[in-house]
Parts: sequence; structure tokens; C-alpha cells
Amino acid sequence: MKIIIAGAGEVGFHIAQRLSEENHDVALIDKDAKHVKRVGENLDVQAFLGSGTSPRILKDAGIHDADLLVAATDSDEINLMACLMAKTLNPYLIKVARVRNEEYLQEGVLFSKDLLGIDHVINPQSEMVNTIQSIMEVPSASEVIDFVGGRVKLIGFVVSGDSPFVDRKLVSFVELKGKILIGAIVRGDQVVIPRGEDVIQAGDLIYAVARTAELDETLGFLGIRQETSRRVIIVGGGQTGAALAKKMDRAKVSVKLIEEESDTCAGLSEMLHHVIVINGDGTDKDLLEEENVRDVDFLIALTGDEASNILISLLAKGLGAKKTVTRISRLSYAPLMSAIGIDTVVSPRLSAVRAILQHIRPGKIISVAPLKGEQAEAIEAEALETSDIVNLPLSRVKMPKGAIVGAIVRGDEIIIPRGDSVIRPRDHLIIFALQEVLPKLEKLLTVKLEYF
Repeated sequence: MKIIIAGAGEVGFHIAQRLSEENHDVALIDKDAKHVKRVGENLDVQAFLGSGTSPRILKDAGIHDADLLVAATDSDEINLMACLMAKTLNPYLIKVARVRNEEYLQEGVLFSKDLLGIDHVINPQSEMVNTIQSIMEVPSASEVIDFVGGRVKLIGFVVSGDSPFVDRKLVSFVELKGKILIGAIVRGDQVVIPRGEDVIQAGDLIYAVARTAELDETLGFLGIRQETSRRVIIVGGGQTGAALAKKMDRAKVSVKLIEEESDTCAGLSEMLHHVIVINGDGTDKDLLEEENVRDVDFLIALTGDEASNILISLLAKGLGAKKTVTRISRLSYAPLMSAIGIDTVVSPRLSAVRAILQHIRPGKIISVAPLKGEQAEAIEAEALETSDIVNLPLSRVKMPKGAIVGAIVRGDEIIIPRGDSVIRPRDHLIIFALQEVLPKLEKLLTVKLEYF
């Protein structure tokens, strides 16, 4: 697949890295010479110095025979213009644009075929707010990802030393069959797609897939207590903090929002009816104590400064907050956060990467969620009638080693699969896969050559 990425910042660089490792033909465009130099020194892709809105640069990058353009710069205007220019130069190109300005998003006609012709619009803020909401639904989990419109949940949790899972083979959990499937185990820096003989250890981060309708029962099996989030502090009243506060406001959750800028506070106070808006510095220990941070279920640090967010979360944990959610910008920081005591991290850039990846995978890929450490993915895909995965018991499917089917969704039925389960055409599948086996998995999910 020939892919052009406009923007070699954190998002563009990260997507290019993933795709080049999967042997896609990738070209990156950026106006910043430092970004281009970084790409040239670290990635096996073409890098062009210039603007993604330049017809000459786009032609040099191979726009005429490209399959897809990803416009992922930090400027909405450049992203929109790059898609318009690409549409002119190659009308058959698929175009994905990262857009953050809510005003643009409200004007849906902008992205229509007759105007910009953008196929997929990615709004990282919306993606991140949804992620935070999912995490708040299961406070004891370190990560919660929704699939199939929220009917299936992927729950990440750390195995404690007193857990019934410790030192047991997966095959021994007879009571879990048909209810839960363990799709991935993260142990230190290693990600394992487990088989029945694998043994769970204390401290493992486990990803389990389960039916949302049976969430309470599932969490009981996993030894996770389900509690409602009644008290929340949000630090940071920017776009993301305000969007999350709006949703909490409508749900009438007890929320305090701390924001340093007095003008922003005034605007938020007018907009929010049930949220208490406090003008102050979230890194102020005395302020956090005064607002009873020790009693909160969640402190969510969403300022524009990731160093401040990390400090706020560490302060809150030290003062007794049950759980923290921390916004970071640099994707390279994510694997380090748990080592310093940060519970859960969210990133607008990671949200953008997740959303963009699903439009790049071949086959009918519906959503993609890179798992912790970025060495594996959870993928929601539709089974095609002509792929090699359908109409056979799973035990006979030549699934690549390092990949496993975690759930099969057929109409209203959600199947936690076993070896004798059969995938039918148009079933929705939740699949766990190590990054290195993704090309093999993609071949398995796509149309067989003899179909043509």
C-alpha cells in the first residue's frame, strides 16, 4: 500500500514507524527540517521537506499512484488544504484528516464529496474523552476499550499478589470458559498472546474481553470490585477538560474543575450547571488538600503541560486519590508512566494514531486499539465471505502464532470462542495480535485471490 503522511510530528512519525515495519510504502512530508532529519535517521521511509499543501511536493512524494493520504499536521487548516489538493491531483485517493476545531466539525458539508472529499475525519479530543469515560466505568481497571458499539469491552488490569489467577495455567480456569477470554498478557516489556498452557504471574497486566451486558459478573470472576465514580476532580479547563466536564455535567456526577486562567473559569461557570469551577493552580498541594482530593474516585489531569499533569497526578496519589488519569503528549513517555506510579495515561496523539490506523488496515477493519507497549493490537474486523477465516472451526483456521480471536459477534449474539467455534461471513471479530504477525493476519482477513 502506498501511503503519504503530511506531518512528521509525534502522530505522523508514530504512524509511519508502524506502517514501515509492516512493509508499506510510506512517504512523509514536513516543513520542519528537524522532523525530516529525525525521520531520515530513524525510519525506513521517504522524507520530503516542504508543505503537504504543495502540489509539487505531493507529486514528488508520489501522489498520483498513492492509495491513501493521512493529513496529520498540528494545523487543521493545513490538513484540510492538503486533502483538497490531494483530491485534485488524485480523485481516487482515500483521505484521512486530523481535525480538532469543533467549528469545522460542526460543518459536516465541508467534508462532503463535492467540497473537500475527505473520507474519514479524526477528532482526537472526542476520542480521548470517550476513552476517559470508558475508564471511569470500570474504576479498578487500568484500561477499558469499547468494541462493537460498546457491546464488548476489553479490560486491562494488573494481577495482584493475592489474585486467584496467580501461578495458574489459563487452561485451568474452567469456570471462565464462554464468559471471558484472556487475549494478551504484558509482563515487563514483553507482550504475550497466550495459549492454554501459559501461567499468569503477579504483576502481569492482563487484557480480558467480555460481554458488556455481563460486566458485573465478569468483574467478579476477575476479582475486580465495581464502584460508581461519585467524586471527580478535573484539572485543566481547555477544550478536552471542558468537553469532559460537559458530559459529566449532563450525567450529574459530582465534579470539581480546577483551572488557572480566570477568564476561562468565567466561561466554564456560565456553561456548566452542576460542575463546581475553581480558579487555581492544580499543582498547588494546599489547594488539592483543601478540595479534599483524598476523597475523590478520580483525579483527571488534562492541562496542556504534560509535566504539570504528571506532577498533579503524583501529588493526588500521594494525598489519597483513589485513581488518576493523566494526559501526556509524548507517546514515548507512555510505557514509563506505570513505573513512576501513574495509574492511567491518555493522549490526544495516541487517540489520533488509534483512529487513523483503522483506516489503513486492509480488509473490513472497524477499529484498532494498540495495547500497552505498542507491541500488539486489539482489532475489530468484519469477516469477509471470501477470506480464509470463515466456515471452519477455529481449531482448523491457520491463525498466525501470536494472534488469537477474543470474541465473535453475530447479530445480537456475542460468542467468547472455543476451538470448535465457527466464524461466519459478516461476523464481527475481536482479534489480539502481536505487531510482527499483523501482515499475516491481514492476508487471512482479506479476499482470497481465487475470488477474482
